[in-house]
Amino acid sequence: MRKALRWLLALTVLIGTVSTAGTATAAQPEAVNGTASSTDTDIKDRLLAIPGMSLIQERPYTGYRFFVLNYTQPVDHRNPSKGTFEQRITVLHKDVDRPTVFYTGGYNVSTTPSRREPTQIVDGNQVSMEYRFFTPSRPAPADWSKLDIWQAASDQHRIFQALKPVYSHNWIATGGSKGGMTATYYKRFYPGDMDGVVAYVAPNDVVDKEDSAYDRFFATVSTKDCRDRLNGVQREALVRRETLKNKYAQYAADNGYTFTTVGSLDRAYEAVVLDYVWGFWQYGRLTDCATIPGDAKNATDQQIWDSVDDIAGFSFYTDQGLEPYTAYYYQAGTQLGAPTVHFPHIEKKLIRYGYQPPRNYVPRSIPMKFQPSAMRDVDNWVRRHAHQMLFVYGENDPWGAEPFRLGHGARDSYVLTAPGMNHGANVAGLVPEEKALATARILEWAGVATSTVQANPSVAKPLARYDAKLDVRDVEREPALRP
Repeated sequence: MRKALRWLLALTVLIGTVSTAGTATAAQPEAVNGTASSTDTDIKDRLLAIPGMSLIQERPYTGYRFFVLNYTQPVDHRNPSKGTFEQRITVLHKDVDRPTVFYTGGYNVSTTPSRREPTQIVDGNQVSMEYRFFTPSRPAPADWSKLDIWQAASDQHRIFQALKPVYSHNWIATGGSKGGMTATYYKRFYPGDMDGVVAYVAPNDVVDKEDSAYDRFFATVSTKDCRDRLNGVQREALVRRETLKNKYAQYAADNGYTFTTVGSLDRAYEAVVLDYVWGFWQYGRLTDCATIPGDAKNATDQQIWDSVDDIAGFSFYTDQGLEPYTAYYYQAGTQLGAPTVHFPHIEKKLIRYGYQPPRNYVPRSIPMKFQPSAMRDVDNWVRRHAHQMLFVYGENDPWGAEPFRLGHGARDSYVLTAPGMNHGANVAGLVPEEKALATARILEWAGVATSTVQANPSVAKPLARYDAKLDVRDVEREPALRP
């Protein structure tokens, strides 16, 4: 298993008392110099003609044009005059006559060309957005009160409005994990923008203090042998806390790591160990169980250390490991929520802190206050108003323990689970009937389903050939307990 990077948890939605897209007051982007329908202007010129758009770089890729851009956004969409910041986006351009997929991972944006699964399915363009407050897309100085799900959805709305005159065909929003949550929140606040949403492995922590679903997941996931192996190593790492902490202290000294934000090396050590089992199921598979020591009590200290470090990563809860994810933990502690898990296989005397709240992973200089209504609002909206939305989960992914669900008001929307898959679950991993259904619906929403597919969805297949460099199929690993 690749080294670590654990989970990113919670998604505390900031509804900001705004319930519909019509309440946004940000200034709307202008048309592209009146040439939005022109096909004889170079695509780079058309993009750079958009007010507020600037080029960082263009990178070549066969069959596409790939641009890394900055787009000027209001810090506060309710008060656009209160300052701006530069938000990074990328455009993987195929053709203005193709549909467009709007992707975000909910964190930083990659500046390497890649194509998400819906983009391959519809053979379209792809616009990718860096989430606000992830550097370098962070206002200076940073007013953290302006980091919430409505402001981020409004970022997407303005980008869509700016690019729609160029890419005038259908649009589909997508993202994985926190990105899947982001795509869902965008649809909730701006339901008229996208023609469809494909949200992968998106957690839905409706009631932050009720997390029993996670305990049930860990009590039954996969096989008893695999669960016992993982639980044994996790417990043994706490039994040997003092010995392995000495190793941790030397590791930190050798690498210049500090522990000011979390409070102490001891707190960081326990946080890493408690992430271990979750991290395994988020990124691992049943076949990886063979790499876990089967007799933890008789394993060497080095074997215990290596297994925990490989899956959970001892560098993460250091100041240096946490700093890139301050924006995530801020959101987890203000809107998204964060899971709490119990450990029945470990004696209480061995656990000093338990799952620590997001507040412990954000510098104390940044004020935080939790908004319990944010996630309830989104959950209620999805149940009652979901339209042309697809949620894909992995059977063995702990984040799927609290999924989005559809109610009687949902239309042409689906929640599907890929058997045996982890946090990298996708349409390709669904059982054949559901894979064909999902593919057909995505093609239909994008406006590119053939008459044959419309008549017989079982024959639906991606329109673009698989490209090993562009089409990322492996799970996106992130450090720590985060989606």
